[in-house]
Amino acid sequence: RLPGASAIPRRAASQGGAPAMWGGGGALHRIVRRACPAMKSFKLCAIAALVPAVSAVTPLQQVMSMLEGMLAKGKDEKHLEEAEFAKFQVWCDNTRQETQKSIDQGAAQITQLQADMDKASSDAEVLAGEVEALQGEIAKAEEEAKSARAIRKTENGDYMMQHQDYSESIDAIQRAIAVLKSRSKDVPQSLAQVRSAPMVPEQAKAMLDSFLAMRSDETGAPEAHAYEFQSGSVVEMLEKLATRFQDERFALEKAEMNAKHNFEMLMQQLTTNIKANKDAESAKSAMRAARLRDAASAKGDLEVTEKAKAEDEQTLSDTNSECHRRSKEFEQNQVTRAEEVKAIQEAVSILSSDEVKGHAETYLPSLLQGKAKARALAQLRSTKDGDNRARAVAYLQHRAQRLGSRYLSVMAERLNEDPFGKVKQMIKDLIVKLMEEANAEADHHSYCTTELATNKQTREDKSAEVEKLAAETEGLTAQVAELANEITELSDSIAEVQGSRAEATKNRASEKESNLKTIADAKQAQVAVQKAISVLRSFYGAQEEGVGASLLQSQKKGAAKGREPYTGMVGGSKGVLGMLDVVLSDFARLETETSSAEDAATRAHEQFMNESSEDLEVKDTTVKHKQGKKQQTEQRLRSTKKELDLTQEELDAAMSFYDKLKVDCIDTNLSYEERVKMREEEIQSLKEALEILNQQDLA
Repeated sequence: RLPGASAIPRRAASQGGAPAMWGGGGALHRIVRRACPAMKSFKLCAIAALVPAVSAVTPLQQVMSMLEGMLAKGKDEKHLEEAEFAKFQVWCDNTRQETQKSIDQGAAQITQLQADMDKASSDAEVLAGEVEALQGEIAKAEEEAKSARAIRKTENGDYMMQHQDYSESIDAIQRAIAVLKSRSKDVPQSLAQVRSAPMVPEQAKAMLDSFLAMRSDETGAPEAHAYEFQSGSVVEMLEKLATRFQDERFALEKAEMNAKHNFEMLMQQLTTNIKANKDAESAKSAMRAARLRDAASAKGDLEVTEKAKAEDEQTLSDTNSECHRRSKEFEQNQVTRAEEVKAIQEAVSILSSDEVKGHAETYLPSLLQGKAKARALAQLRSTKDGDNRARAVAYLQHRAQRLGSRYLSVMAERLNEDPFGKVKQMIKDLIVKLMEEANAEADHHSYCTTELATNKQTREDKSAEVEKLAAETEGLTAQVAELANEITELSDSIAEVQGSRAEATKNRASEKESNLKTIADAKQAQVAVQKAISVLRSFYGAQEEGVGASLLQSQKKGAAKGREPYTGMVGGSKGVLGMLDVVLSDFARLETETSSAEDAATRAHEQFMNESSEDLEVKDTTVKHKQGKKQQTEQRLRSTKKELDLTQEELDAAMSFYDKLKVDCIDTNLSYEERVKMREEEIQSLKEALEILNQQDLA
């Protein structure tokens, strides 16, 4: 209805004898004639051409128009909700997938951390036991060293006392011999100092007492220059005694030397063992502290991981609840909207049936038009009517050109041909067709919006997943290579340790064979030397005892002076026996030192073999662990590569589908909003034209 139309005064007829329309058409024509010259008033020109055929819009038409608008709005909102829910569903799926993956990774990490913590705690307990055992060995070795020092101190004290006694006795005998030899034809003043020497045996003392007593019986109390040449046997006895004391002192020194050497060897071994045990204790204590730190670190990581896993589980539960609630709400809304659309379509179908629409078109227009029909027919025959129709045709053609609408162009042609019922029916049909096209395009736009959004999300997700999988593949490949290098290095190290063990075993066998041969040779040499010493001492000892006995007998009987019988090279034999004792002690020392060296080498070899065996076990375990980890990593790498290939195929498919969507859904000329606006303007123009045609008389 034109603005201000109700305020136009009603007149019976227009000036100039023109027939009256609707009781006041002349005024309406005057308004139209004044509006037509303006550029924005082509609608009024169309109205002027169609005024004679205007009738009021029926309530049924208004209801149909409202229902069609509701139907289009319902479909748009339904498609919009579908698009929004599709995006939300993608978010739900991605969130659930990522959260579940995080939960699975957390569970695996918790299992690994628990195992690491238990292993570290177990290692720390084992190392604590080993440290305690080493501390016990250290304490035992230190106690042995302390006891050995005390024993050595006592032995050394006894040696010093005995050595001093031998030295004093030898010194007294040497002085007595010097006195007797200097006065070999005279009697020494006294041999009492020699007799009082601490190391002189009772047999020698008895001989001296016998000698002194014999001389005392012959001449009385001993005086200076009272002894004769018979004292030569005493000198010989004293020299023999001095030689014996020297031999015994040498044997004492030799025993002291061996005892000192054995003590030093023992202390060296104990010191080496204590140092090695302390080093091992320090290393194992450090390893225990490190394992305790590892256990504490694993425990801390375990608590953090468990907390993160609990948060992920809560997030997954909340996400599932929210997605379930929204999904249920969406399903209910979709059912309601579908039922609403169905109800509206059913109502439109009923109202468009012959029972309603046919009867309405048959009876309702006649009730509204009445007497205006005759006056409208008369008015249509006037010459001015042709001008108005021409303006309406021009207006529709102008709008058709401006909007690019073939429907308005066809309408203009039909209006020029037949301005009556066919025009109105054609306008209605065009409006319905345009609305159907609008609904179809809305459906297509909703489909395109949903698919484009889903495809975009898919492309973004798959692209990110491809990048992530590619990075993971590179990382796993590098990890496999690193593990392979570590396994190779460990294998080389194991081979090197095994080679060292084999070489050490070979050298130990050779060294042991040599040491055992040396010990056997030394023992054999000692037996031979001891045998030689026994032979010589048996011979020269018997000769010395015979000389002593004959001397005493001759002194008691007062035998005449004469040449003494040959008793062998007693004086030279002393040097030989002394040298043989040195040789015997050298062989004994060789046996002792070789045995000690063999024992030390055996212990060192056993320690090396034990340490290298432990090292081999650790490295072998590490190799097995790394090989297992390498196999797991390779399996993950194969799985990741397979997943990467599948994801790349999905991304390629999404990109291909996007290319198809661009052809169907993306218009580079006009946007969807521009097409909707143009179509709405077309429909509005047709509705306005139809309203003008259906307008009743102005009251």
